[in-house]
Amino acid sequence: MTVKNLDDLLSEGVRDRYVLVRSDLNVPLEGDRITDDGRVRAALPTIEKLAEAGAKVVVTAHLGRPKGEPDPAFTLAPVAKRLSELLGAEVALAGDLVGDSAKARTGALAVGGVVLLENVRFDARETSKDAADRAELAAELAALVPGGAFVSDGFGVVHRKQASVYEIASVLPAYAGGLVLAELDVLKKLTDDLKRPYALVLGGAKVSDKLGVIANLLTKVDRLLIGGGMAYTFLKAQGHEVGKSLLQADQLDQVRGFLAEADERGVELVLPVDVLAATEFAADAPYEVVDATAIPADRQGLDIGPRSRELFAGKLADAATVFWNGPMGVFEFEAFAGGTRAVAEALVAADAFTVVGGGDSAAAVRQLGLPEDGFSHISTGGGASLEYLEGKELPGVVALEGKN
Repeated sequence: MTVKNLDDLLSEGVRDRYVLVRSDLNVPLEGDRITDDGRVRAALPTIEKLAEAGAKVVVTAHLGRPKGEPDPAFTLAPVAKRLSELLGAEVALAGDLVGDSAKARTGALAVGGVVLLENVRFDARETSKDAADRAELAAELAALVPGGAFVSDGFGVVHRKQASVYEIASVLPAYAGGLVLAELDVLKKLTDDLKRPYALVLGGAKVSDKLGVIANLLTKVDRLLIGGGMAYTFLKAQGHEVGKSLLQADQLDQVRGFLAEADERGVELVLPVDVLAATEFAADAPYEVVDATAIPADRQGLDIGPRSRELFAGKLADAATVFWNGPMGVFEFEAFAGGTRAVAEALVAADAFTVVGGGDSAAAVRQLGLPEDGFSHISTGGGASLEYLEGKELPGVVALEGKN
């Protein structure tokens, strides 16, 4: 893939020139408080470089899933505040996306100034299935930055064919941001330039979310470790009782196919051998450690058990490449965070190229207070990472290709 990048743009000169940056600022909130600012910090280097070079920086991003119209629950105001703190300079928030406020804010931008447009998904055209609608919004975004350029730096959205990600690259001179390039470089190391043994660790709630990546990576990995809620569908597919644990019964045949393929290919498939079986889904629920093959009918597994943690850590100790996506249990509850912590600590200890696949896994690393620099890479785009690893094209990347 050959694309123009941020360094190319900077070498062309951006002083007193508008640059529209698509960032991924989709942070978790409690009220108006950001509970994990990882994506804001990841977006910072590109914005800083442009501002320091004298560009007039206009940032567009989404937050949550509003229904195509303004919704105060999804305002980017908390993000603008946090960006201002991290930049050490005010980041003004436009009161709309392409309306009067956006035009006034961008028109008043000084050299090196930064403005954040309100949530791009407040406009239904952003996610419209109609390409003409998306193109119309892209044209209006481009009109805010006359003579400007576009930098795609939100890796978490490059798997979406949306106006501020895809169509905009056809309207403005387009460049890949440093974050997007770094993510793609890491993903290539997980698919093309492999060092072995290669271990894939998958968790999270649903097998259905990981079907594509399992199917594609079963042809590449040496070990597949399964934890989290999805493990119970695998255990059930082997004929074991899983009680009230999370189960996707409609995926049992698919999972049986994976079990057979792993065996045929010689891929070592590792499942929990014990779990924390709780009486209910609650932070203070009573629980006991039981064999993973004999979960009581009235209990549900909420985390992998101590023997499983030791087993998983052992399977990661000699790995040369590890990709981890999805927690091993309900890490948000302290009592059921031990499995996720054990896997994370095993990755930190491993002498391997270790990649945390974004989303809940990245949030868990930060929530558990683990050193982020203990991993080779923490992705900002869980969904985009998974689609790449499934072998799918990423529209937001395709849009940048050939513009060199």
